[in-house]
Amino acid sequence: MKMNLVEIAKVVSAKNDVNDYGDVEVTSVAFDSRNLKQGALFVPLTGNQDGHRFINSAIDNGASAAFWASDHSDQPTGFPLLVVDDPLKALQALSSYYLKKINPQVVAITGSNGKTTTKDMVASILATQFNVTKTHANFNNEIGVPVTILSMEANTEVLVVEMGMDRPGQLSFLSRLVQPDVAIITMIGEAHIEFFGTRDKIADAKMEILNGLKEDGTFIYDGDEPLLKQRASKVDFKELTFGRNGVNTIYPTVINDRTDQTNFVTNMWKDFSFTIPMIGEYNVNNALAAILTGSLFQIRPEFIRQGLQHVNLTANRAEWIHGQQGELILSDVYNSNPTAAREVLQAFSEVPTDGRRIAVLGDMLELGDQSKQMHESLIGSLNPNVIQEVFLIGTDMAALRYKLIASYESKAVHYYQADQLAQLAHDLQADVNSDDILLLKASHGIHLESVLSTLVNGNE
Repeated sequence: MKMNLVEIAKVVSAKNDVNDYGDVEVTSVAFDSRNLKQGALFVPLTGNQDGHRFINSAIDNGASAAFWASDHSDQPTGFPLLVVDDPLKALQALSSYYLKKINPQVVAITGSNGKTTTKDMVASILATQFNVTKTHANFNNEIGVPVTILSMEANTEVLVVEMGMDRPGQLSFLSRLVQPDVAIITMIGEAHIEFFGTRDKIADAKMEILNGLKEDGTFIYDGDEPLLKQRASKVDFKELTFGRNGVNTIYPTVINDRTDQTNFVTNMWKDFSFTIPMIGEYNVNNALAAILTGSLFQIRPEFIRQGLQHVNLTANRAEWIHGQQGELILSDVYNSNPTAAREVLQAFSEVPTDGRRIAVLGDMLELGDQSKQMHESLIGSLNPNVIQEVFLIGTDMAALRYKLIASYESKAVHYYQADQLAQLAHDLQADVNSDDILLLKASHGIHLESVLSTLVNGNE
């Protein structure tokens, strides 16, 4: 991004005259005053705290200019400000303008599980032939998507955007903002079911990603999911499907899991093997969606293979890490829901080890009235002959604890309240051996990453 302040003022309909600052250039945007780069436009947002309070911090850290809400007084003097009705709407308007200015092709991705991994895979494949910008970390909402857009370099040819949602209408807004050429839905699970009530309503909300899809755009989705097939039959876009069934556009004909990678062959190139640097057959589905996207962009299979094999994955998504004791830890602590937990437990159960398999499971959040039953449902994925020890943390994991006691010896099931992370980390350190493998899986709000840090770095 590189724009002068006068241009930005016109785009956002600034209420004040900035001609005196006509030579000021903005090279990035930031809403966190602590982490902005020199030359950034500071966007003070109002949430738990009012970002306007941190304008001095933004100035001290190198901001070039800032938006300022017109209903806020105490404007700092001697510093370039753009007075607007709403800094967030101004950010969104600026991102829309910049997107049209750069005019890349856009791939938008959503889904209850797998959207971040799919985003990383798609970006890696496309980057073998194009200049690509992708969503950083979890910048996938009304704030993060505009920031992603504005992070594009002028030579960006493809923008790969992850889109999250926790309420109806959210994906519709984001889709209309980015106007994708390709829209991908990875799958429909139970994530955010607290807000939607049923998987049917989740599917309806996910389909909103098509509301901004260009008329000649392509819809890629999980063809094994009846909820998506039913809804896809009512829209008029080019459609490509992935899944396990032979009726899909692409499906795997061979899958071979290894300790730290998965190899597979598809129907599209029957003598051509692909490798992804992660375990779990469920991750093959994410790769299939990425392969379809690569084929749309006319990328040859050898480059698709290269992109998948060397994908740069976002941290804490089914990532293998060595612990301080020499143990292997499968870190999947960024998010969790019943579908994702069952899939990773299945994959973890198949990893060979000379020691024990130890599962560390934290609460799955935003499951609403069904939370107890959904936590209990994980018992079908926990076999004491395969996963020898289970550590549980969080209020709702108590329901699973009582179910497990019937099949596990009591000393093999450990339970902690949500505020006992330090004790959990201490007990794991004392229990684990170098030959053991551990799985850490929880919703981000449980903060199992602190336990991971202790196991890896030894800091308590």
